[in-house]
Amino acid sequence: MSELLTIDKLRAGYGEAVVLPSMSLTLAEGEVLALLGRNGTGKTTLINSIVGVTRRFSGHIRIGGTDVTALRPDQRARAGIGWVPQERNIFKSLTVEENLTAVARPGPWTVERVYQMFPRLEERRANFGNQLSGGEQQMLAIGRALTLNPKLLLLDEPTEGLAPIIVDELLKALGEITRSGGMCSIIVEQNARKILNLADRVVILERGTIVHQASSAALQADPATLERYLGVSGAAGH
Repeated sequence: MSELLTIDKLRAGYGEAVVLPSMSLTLAEGEVLALLGRNGTGKTTLINSIVGVTRRFSGHIRIGGTDVTALRPDQRARAGIGWVPQERNIFKSLTVEENLTAVARPGPWTVERVYQMFPRLEERRANFGNQLSGGEQQMLAIGRALTLNPKLLLLDEPTEGLAPIIVDELLKALGEITRSGGMCSIIVEQNARKILNLADRVVILERGTIVHQASSAALQADPATLERYLGVSGAAGH
């Protein structure tokens, strides 16, 4: 499989503060990466740096062979980056349908296909963003990122603050989305148990540096590492 994302010795942060001292990471087409670590370890900063909203001191980022290092966030989106931030950032004064069509680009992910994935959104298609529940807003944020037809899908804490039944629904959908081919995904998640079954590979960060990486299956079978870096006791089963 060809590399879709290449991060080479990226040094980035905010203002004068360096959060990622020298980050190098590659992701292949179709690969799903779980980005794990305790709070404040640089996970969101890495996502934000790929999107282009942090300060870059040095290093390079390539998407599908195209160097996007010097591009603005909107240009990076057009180059193939779909982003679902923690804040969701949906257009609350637009309807569900308007949210989905506002940024849509040609490709396999149409508004109709998003509705098939999230039937609840179709039911609420005429509702404004601010009339949706938290779970529905998250579905809309994911759906909107998909209608960009990205090469790389970035999901920052997609299940945070949602009811368990909605979390299960979202994770099932994410499993289908990430397996649908053509793109790679990075999912930031606090709860390793939730996400390991979805991911192919796991990277654990501490102080903006990769301290452990392994296949998802290998980490699930390694409770000592889970406990050491993530404070997860016992095997990471269901």
